[in-house]
Amino acid sequence: MLDKTYRPAEVEPKHYQRWEEAGAFAADVDSNRSPYTIMMPPPNVTGSLHMGHALTFTLQDALIRHRRMTNRDALWQPGTDHAGIATQMVVERRLEAENVSRHDLGRDAFIQRVWEWKAESGGTITSQLRRLGASPDWARERFTMDEGLSKAVRKVFVTLHRQGLIYRAKRLVNWDPKLHTAISDLEVEQREIKSHMWHFKYPVEGMPDTFITVATTRPETMLGDSAVAVHPDDERYTALVGKMVRLPIVGRLIPIVADEYSDPTKGTGAVKITPAHDFNDFQVGTRHDLPLINIFDRDARTNDAVPEGYRGLDRYDARKKVVEEIEALGLLDRIEPHTHMVPYGDRSGVVIEPWLTDQWFVDAATLAKPAIEAVETGKTRFVPKHWENTYYEWMRNIQPWCISRQIWWGHQVPAWYGPDGTFFVEETETEAKAAAAAHYGHDVDLVRDTDVLDTWFSSALWPFSTLGWPDQTPELARYYPGDVLVTGFDIIFFWVARMMMMGLHFMGDVPFRDIYIHALVRDEKGQKMSKSKGNIIDPLVLIEKFGCDALRFTLAALAAQGRDVKLSESRVEGYRNFATKLWNAARFCQMNECHPVAGFDPKSVKETVNRWIVSKTAEASDKVGTALETYRFDAAALGAYHFVWGTFCDWYLEFAKPILSGGDEAARAETRATAAWVLDQILHILHPLMPFITEELWQQIATRKGELMLCAWPALAGLEDAAANAEMDWVVRVVSTVRTVRSEMNVPPSAQVDLLVGGLAPARSGWLSTHGDLIRRLARCRSLEAIAVEALDGHRTGAAQMVVDEATLVMPLGDIIDIAKERARLAKDLARLDGDIAKVDKKLGNADFIARAPEEVVTEQRERREEWVASADRLRQALEYLGGV
Repeated sequence: MLDKTYRPAEVEPKHYQRWEEAGAFAADVDSNRSPYTIMMPPPNVTGSLHMGHALTFTLQDALIRHRRMTNRDALWQPGTDHAGIATQMVVERRLEAENVSRHDLGRDAFIQRVWEWKAESGGTITSQLRRLGASPDWARERFTMDEGLSKAVRKVFVTLHRQGLIYRAKRLVNWDPKLHTAISDLEVEQREIKSHMWHFKYPVEGMPDTFITVATTRPETMLGDSAVAVHPDDERYTALVGKMVRLPIVGRLIPIVADEYSDPTKGTGAVKITPAHDFNDFQVGTRHDLPLINIFDRDARTNDAVPEGYRGLDRYDARKKVVEEIEALGLLDRIEPHTHMVPYGDRSGVVIEPWLTDQWFVDAATLAKPAIEAVETGKTRFVPKHWENTYYEWMRNIQPWCISRQIWWGHQVPAWYGPDGTFFVEETETEAKAAAAAHYGHDVDLVRDTDVLDTWFSSALWPFSTLGWPDQTPELARYYPGDVLVTGFDIIFFWVARMMMMGLHFMGDVPFRDIYIHALVRDEKGQKMSKSKGNIIDPLVLIEKFGCDALRFTLAALAAQGRDVKLSESRVEGYRNFATKLWNAARFCQMNECHPVAGFDPKSVKETVNRWIVSKTAEASDKVGTALETYRFDAAALGAYHFVWGTFCDWYLEFAKPILSGGDEAARAETRATAAWVLDQILHILHPLMPFITEELWQQIATRKGELMLCAWPALAGLEDAAANAEMDWVVRVVSTVRTVRSEMNVPPSAQVDLLVGGLAPARSGWLSTHGDLIRRLARCRSLEAIAVEALDGHRTGAAQMVVDEATLVMPLGDIIDIAKERARLAKDLARLDGDIAKVDKKLGNADFIARAPEEVVTEQRERREEWVASADRLRQALEYLGGV
């Protein structure tokens, strides 16, 4: 017999260990089943499970478990990312505690320490994924620094270089002055800063007392100005275009150029152009062939390109000195308070400097063209579809991709430099030496490039490098391309787009057919979770408190396409209660000897209530399966929830109780077998979302061999029964309607009421006769009588009146509740709600409120209004029942 209480903390580790030891997660490359592939977005090896992980891995696991059950050879390819900068910082902090720097150790010894850390602490995230119930093929786990993946990285780099698609150039990058490396846009955090806007007057050469005023938030960069730009259609400056200005402090003559980048409606309409220290200015400089004057070193201190008195200054000290001298020269027009976004390194916490430096770049624009076409032609589709617009916007305006990083941990660039700086790009040093000898005519000493590659470069190869490429393995032939990628919208640019580019270029096919983009997990008020707000919800804490299944089911139920997930602990608690409900239903079945019967044929049942639940089970199985196949996770979860809690527990088991306790032997045996069969199907249907409790119940309810997770998904076509559905659904509608009205009328739960039914169609008169006892018991009626519809008129005063299909139901309440008092209560509650609705309508009708209030506040107000309107409608209906409206 099942225990009274389900204990997930005991059950979950037991089943997970058994699944893993039994190889239940493994794909079979030799199988004759159709393959189904999901590539796990590799979490950082430094990471630990957060709620975003919990969502994406829950959804992937639901898909992979469902596909296993539908007889697919399912591969969920796991692995972790070496996370270059993040991992290097972790190890450097550990060294700091020993008063040692990486430079003290040297490159090779430092990298050895990183590998030691990875072996010791790098498995935290994969252990936590197991706690979440994730079921990838762990035996195939890969790491982006594995030799096999490193081989793929070298092959891709060398190939793209030979094709002219990787090159070395001096361009602007996001430079971190603290970490001394270029970083990606994803590692840049934009912060809103209150600062100033300085307006400087630049003298126009050859035109005494004529100035052009420019505005800047970074006065120090004026030392590197190459031009002043005005809009070609701005008539204020037409006569000045082509003339020169004398750059204050520096004394350099720079041109006034016409460029559409300048916005005539902002400030003075004239902007200073510093191509070496601003990404937009760099584009203007390229168009007008302006000099690139780099005024900073790697520490963001001024270099020898600035006047002597400014050299060696921190950028902010240089700013102060520039403003002071401009003011002393009488060229400071004004200073205004100004709030703007400033880029910070998300790990170093310092302001990022756009910096001109030699780096390795990928010609992303060329690689992007086939990747754009693949989505346009439907080879790969986004779900929801609107995310393809975000993809197109990025891809059609893509910039060269800076792939080099000035750190030590990562894939070292496979390039070697000769004595004169000529570089040789080869997969191995031996090949580089041979190429150099051929170039110089004799052997020379080579020095390897010290840079490593952007982490996103190796992860862009993930869909095929994990399967053994560049070797032509059976896994590569079978599991590429994948079926679906599940990920968040924030890495569409950084990862999704780059996998598309690399997959098409090297494999000749897209890396996945579908890209399912899930939303953010926010708190219950719709706010983004952050440490500063103190609203972070730890998935591991929720798992400890409510069980893994409750968290997984909550995330799936809230994962509606195109909507953020608003998570609260109470939601998870609610679905923990759902698990408890399922457990108790299974105990009820056990206590009533509802055991699985070998050879049971659901088509053979005769009792209407059993035919009905068999039909409903088939309907639920189809609904949940279809929802999972179409990535409607919320529909899958809620469809399962309503069937299990509502149809099976609240209705069928209640309908079955009289049969189980007092029916004839044949009906009793059939109902026991049916209940056991339905429960068995429920465990199958729920398993992808709630793997642990379903496996535990499946194992306990009867002696079973094997694992539920490897059993077939229910194949229940042909079990639909329209006649049984019509009959029992009518009983449910009658009872539900009476219960609802009782609740709205404040009828005490213990009170027995009379129920008169008029206007019943002849076909349903038989149903009322057959199921009258059920209706009386479940609706708590002391009498139930069918009468002519005309005869109802004498019973309407002081009675609640309801309509179910063609019939009118009258429930006299005069001897049960105080009608006048109840009318007054309902009217008071309705007036309060109408007042609340009027207040929120005033807010929502205020354009200023809509414009200024945070999006989550506006959404919350609209949701409250919907709830209040629904409540008010119910109160009006209740008043109508009592003749009060």
